[in-house]
Amino acid sequence: MQRKRFLAAGLALAALPLAGPAAAQDPKPLEWVVGYAAGGGSDVVARTIAEPLSAALGRPIVITNKPGAGTNIAAEYAARHKDLGQLVFTADFATLAANPFLFGKLAYNAEKDFQPIGLLVRFPMFLVVSAQVPASSLREFTAWAKQQPEGVNWASAGPGSPHHLVGELFREQSGLRLTHVPYRDAAPAIQDVVGGQVPAMWIDSASVYPFLAAHKVKAIGVASPQRVATAPDVPTMAEQGLPGFEGYAWQGLVAPAGVPAETIAQFSRALQSALGDTRTRARLQAMGVEPLPGTPAQMGQFVRAEREKWGRVIRQAGVRLD
Repeated sequence: MQRKRFLAAGLALAALPLAGPAAAQDPKPLEWVVGYAAGGGSDVVARTIAEPLSAALGRPIVITNKPGAGTNIAAEYAARHKDLGQLVFTADFATLAANPFLFGKLAYNAEKDFQPIGLLVRFPMFLVVSAQVPASSLREFTAWAKQQPEGVNWASAGPGSPHHLVGELFREQSGLRLTHVPYRDAAPAIQDVVGGQVPAMWIDSASVYPFLAAHKVKAIGVASPQRVATAPDVPTMAEQGLPGFEGYAWQGLVAPAGVPAETIAQFSRALQSALGDTRTRARLQAMGVEPLPGTPAQMGQFVRAEREKWGRVIRQAGVRLD
C-alpha cells in the first residue's frame, strides 16, 4: 500500500516542471542524484523538496536516479562529478554513516568527497509485533521474549539497513536473545510479520503507518527522543526503560567536494526555504517523514555523531556486506 502511495506521488511529481521564476532565462539545470529507484520513498522525498527548492534557486532541477549497491553507485557518480555547482546528491544513513564500515573498500570517501548542504528528512523507526504476540509494551515484550526457549526472530529490510542496525542496537541494550532474519526490503518483511511468520521487526515510519492504521501489527515503541506527532499513542523506547535509545533512517543533501562556499551557502538558504514551505512540510509529514531543516554545519555535526555511533554497532555486531 505504502509503495503504491509513493509510486503514485512520484509519478505525479515527475509530471511537474521543476522550474523556478528564472526559468524563462533558461539557466543550466541543477542535477539532483538519488541512489534509489524512481517511485520509491527517497525519490518521492527528493521530488517533493525539489519543487520549492527549484523556485527558491530560480533554476530547473532534474532528478537522476542511480539505484544499486546501497547508494554506492550514486555516491561514486556524485563524488567524481567535475562540473562543480551543477550537482547535488541525496546522501543518507547508508552513504555517510553505515557503508564506510559495512564495506572493506568504497570508491568514494564519505568524510572527504562531499560537502554538507543540509539535512532533508528522517524516518522514525518503530518496533512492531504481529497480532499473535501477547505484548503491547516494551515490558510485556521483554517478559514474553524471555519465555521463548529459542529466543525471538526479528525481521529487517536487509543486512546493513537502518532497520537492521537499530535492531542490533536494541539486541545489545535489551540483553534479549534475538535472531536477525534479513529480507530484501521492508515490504515483504512487514507482510510476514502481519502473517505471523516472523513475530517482530524494526520498521520505518513511512512503511509502517498503513499497517498500524489497519491494526495489522502492534507498535511496541518508537526509537525517537519524543513521541511522533503522527503516532502520538506510541511511547518512546526511552520512556519505557531504554534511556537514550534512538535510531532513524535519514537523508541529507550534499555537494561534491570543491564547490565554492558561496554556492553551498546559496544552496543551503534555498533548502531551508523549501523545507519551511507549509505545503511541502504537510506533504512530507503525510508520507510519514519528518523534515529536518538546519545549516551545513549542523548536518556535518549530526553525520559525524551518526558515523561514530553506527560504526561501533556494526563492529560490535560483526556486520559486513562484502
